[in-house]
Amino acid sequence: MTTNPQKLYALGQSLWYDNIERHLLENGELKAMIDRGDIYGVTSNPSIFNNAIGKSQDYDGQLADLARAGHTTAEIYDALTVADIQAACDLFRSLYDSTRGGDGYVSIEVHPHLAHDTEATALEAQRLWALVDRPNLMVKIPATKEGIPAIQSAIAHGININITLIFSCQRYGEVIEAYLAGLEERVANNLPIGHIASVASFFVSRIDTKVDGWLDELIAQGGAGSALAAKAEALKGKIAVANAKLAYQLFKQQFSTERFAALAQKGGRVQRPLWASTSTKNPAYPDLLYVDTLVGKDTVNTVPTQTLEGVKDHAAAQLTIEDGMDAARFQLANLEMLGLSLDQATDEVEQEGVAAFSKAIADLFTTIEQRAAEFR
Repeated sequence: MTTNPQKLYALGQSLWYDNIERHLLENGELKAMIDRGDIYGVTSNPSIFNNAIGKSQDYDGQLADLARAGHTTAEIYDALTVADIQAACDLFRSLYDSTRGGDGYVSIEVHPHLAHDTEATALEAQRLWALVDRPNLMVKIPATKEGIPAIQSAIAHGININITLIFSCQRYGEVIEAYLAGLEERVANNLPIGHIASVASFFVSRIDTKVDGWLDELIAQGGAGSALAAKAEALKGKIAVANAKLAYQLFKQQFSTERFAALAQKGGRVQRPLWASTSTKNPAYPDLLYVDTLVGKDTVNTVPTQTLEGVKDHAAAQLTIEDGMDAARFQLANLEMLGLSLDQATDEVEQEGVAAFSKAIADLFTTIEQRAAEFR
């Protein structure tokens, strides 16, 4: 029997698991998920590692050995996270090989406090790439203004890059440009590009969380039954999907040009859009709102545990990414007519995303320091 994740894969969308924990690597569950065709890759971020390491004892044995050997907090963090990433890469290696680098990737993120430092981000990407030393690794770089040139540099160095924290179509266009320019730089230097893979992680649900808050203010301002309240209510839970649908149109446009065709002839791959932050934050919305509406060819959807279980149980598994394009443009236009700025929303959630990851890694470093002190 074909499962929903397998049906999505047949439609051209890969489900990647937005989670990594030591016990899943050691008890065989992650391997079982791969073997069943539930997932085709793994993504991690500072928040995920903070939960995995800070809220379990799974890492205490390795942490104790490192602490007693005199390693610093940063060195311990590297050792713990890199061990998980390498183990996951090894589990996915056969999928990576059988799909010729189409899937089977595991992502690790550069330190979020470097998000506004181009040179440091580029160097950190190179360091992590060398440290993990797996062909199916992806290094995550945030799509801040300062991150864009670091992305081009990393691609030019032959590193697989997962560009994270993309919220606006304008910034997404800059991400695509950085990827193409990085490939062109390699071609100009007579270097191969066929092995380089990249995904552009377009964050979804956080847009609705931000914009819905503004819409609720307008609804309260207009009062029940008012025309203003009705217009605002009609847009709740719609803007994030509309934004993502327009992003997919930009992807199709930019990867059907003569410019990309020239790179494709040399082995260049499309940079797939990846839908991130796809768990539904508002309990009033369907649990698969950001899955069922965004199924498209050459895409990835990275899902946490609860959303993955929902997909397996009741996903629609139909191509939907290009449905309702007129409605999507109409919704975005109406948002502006209400005096609300999508650009402001995307700017704010980008800043909040960087801050949240920075806090997560700071909290994790504090936990590591405390446990290391106890073990010493």
